[in-house]
Amino acid sequence: MGTLKTTLATYAAGGTNVFVRKSDPLELCQTIEQERCTGAFLQPATVEKLVETNHDRRFDLSSLRVKPGSDEWNAMISPLGPGRYRSGYGQTELGGVVTFHDGQRPALGSAGFPAPLLRIQALDPDGCVLPPGETGELVVRGPVVACGYHDRPEEQRQRQRFGWHHTNDIGRTEADGSVTFIGPKTPLIKSAAENIYPTEVEACLRQHASVQDVGVLGVPDPVWGQAVTAVVVPAGVVSAEELIAHCRAHIASYKKPRQILFAEHVPRCNGDIDRAALDATFGGGGYPGAGQQG
Repeated sequence: MGTLKTTLATYAAGGTNVFVRKSDPLELCQTIEQERCTGAFLQPATVEKLVETNHDRRFDLSSLRVKPGSDEWNAMISPLGPGRYRSGYGQTELGGVVTFHDGQRPALGSAGFPAPLLRIQALDPDGCVLPPGETGELVVRGPVVACGYHDRPEEQRQRQRFGWHHTNDIGRTEADGSVTFIGPKTPLIKSAAENIYPTEVEACLRQHASVQDVGVLGVPDPVWGQAVTAVVVPAGVVSAEELIAHCRAHIASYKKPRQILFAEHVPRCNGDIDRAALDATFGGGGYPGAGQQG
């Protein structure tokens, strides 16, 4: 959707769209130089490959006016200056971006403020609207929401229950009306009566300088139902106690890991955490409802 919107805008303005068959960094560098491309929809991993390929500056990429990044990348392109508005959170089913950062209106939420005519909330698993600061699934109402999925009635039912479009993403609203995006929805950990999303705990731990990678799972517990457990690949010398204290200081105390396991790697598949392998390796299980695993 992001690429489609930018190419349509370029077409409507009488500009030229240049397409390549695949994201090959060498071909991209050659094409940008030859066609003097001024814009591109580039993901962070692609940018890293372009920087690596053009480390000797054999290609002139200075025509590109795109988001700034590392010093090496900024030296190759023409970084866009800070405009008043920039994109926040979005999804294809929502017609693209639905929250925006306003340069003249600071936001508490990492994704900025909702666009006009939209309502964005966080819901608990029972469909109740959560108050500001409480984490749940992000849901959206408004004219930009897609009508539904073609020939997928069960997906339609799941994604539009309670009268909202369910994004399958975790986040929260903030006291100022802005939105914080945390990450994709994952199996819910149930510890006593509390709902805990692994992605929120993972996002918190990744902020610690001594954490290279992390995966969070629920381990069956005879008293609490599940215990929050974090598998950490350390980037330096760090103790379990220090990481637990870090979580206690940044998220609700009941969400902090009850144990930290150090490992050489977190199992992944196509870049995402392989939750089934994580559970199988480190003893996860006992997940409530439809998210049950292990």
